[in-house]
Amino acid sequence: MAKNYYDILGVDKKASADEIKSAYRKLAKKYHPDLHPDDPDCATKFKEINEAYEVLSDSQKKANYDQYGSADPKDFFKNAGAGSGQGGFSGFGNFGGFGGFEDIFNMFSSGFGGSTSQSSATVGNTITTQITLTFLEAAFGVKKTINVVRTQHCEHCNGTGAKSGTAYSTCSDCGGSGQVRYTQDTLFGRIVNVGPCKKCNGTGKIIKEKCEHCGGKGYERKSSPITVDIPAGIDDGQVMTLHGYGDAGLRGGPNGDLQILVRVQEHKLLERDGFDIHLDLPVPFTTAMLGGKVIIPSLEGKLELSIPANTQSGTVLKLRGKGIKYLNKIGKGDMYVKVFVELPKTNDRKRTDKIRMFAQEFSQNDFADYKEYQEKLKTL
Repeated sequence: MAKNYYDILGVDKKASADEIKSAYRKLAKKYHPDLHPDDPDCATKFKEINEAYEVLSDSQKKANYDQYGSADPKDFFKNAGAGSGQGGFSGFGNFGGFGGFEDIFNMFSSGFGGSTSQSSATVGNTITTQITLTFLEAAFGVKKTINVVRTQHCEHCNGTGAKSGTAYSTCSDCGGSGQVRYTQDTLFGRIVNVGPCKKCNGTGKIIKEKCEHCGGKGYERKSSPITVDIPAGIDDGQVMTLHGYGDAGLRGGPNGDLQILVRVQEHKLLERDGFDIHLDLPVPFTTAMLGGKVIIPSLEGKLELSIPANTQSGTVLKLRGKGIKYLNKIGKGDMYVKVFVELPKTNDRKRTDKIRMFAQEFSQNDFADYKEYQEKLKTL
């Protein structure tokens, strides 16, 4: 049965892109293998979470998944035959105790002289690592070189496991193919199957003298540098997947994937919210009353910001297009500057006298919010 990616992320099928992203980020942080190094269940869960997000975050893959039960429409009949309830073959799901339509099809085809084939090639494991970026590196994108420890084919024996890569002979049982045919009689007839050769473990080779560097395994664990292009707009907690950069596959199988968890350092003054950035700006009460210009930080360096006269504390000024570039899209978010009017902490006698004289120039009517508050207070 096809995986339910919505259940894996814990979201409804009608969830928005932002809701899917939010759910993914929470789960990715919760189950990341770096936090649970000795828990294989968390590693499996983490892989499922990334698989689900990779499909549901892509509009085309999500549409295919919603319609066919798979991100790839070619899998439609495969899913239908496996009893997923999609398509016209689901009724065969429990036929005679067999595993599904594919099993039935293979059995019938074998009974009439066909054969099923099972490759001994194995896909390499997916591995995970972590990379830390500065606030600006995440905003603008950066190229980073990281060292990754992974299983790689032994360069001394070219992955054969034999000394000098040639100290081996062809397996006599499979003739070097790595596979053997065997038959099984059933009520449907004689089934001819093909499976990996047990004598050579599917390699087709019998090693005469093992490679000194890998001990005959054909692979070794080693650290190697990988250059990664970090796209502009990536956020803390997101995971990049590099296909084919994981552990080496066995017996000719493809390499696994490399998943990179991105961590972004906090900025001293700016705070990120999606693709928008926020700044809390303290402003002297004199500037707030009379208006003026102040210097603020931004992604593009320091900017001069005009504060209008009589700006109230809590006022938010919007700078359109001064936020972070949208990830893999055109355009940028915005910058929001929240003004906090600051009063002096101390006053000498001379300034206090001036303020008292200044205060006499105002009445309650000059302070609309305070006046409204007093009117409500009278009704209590």
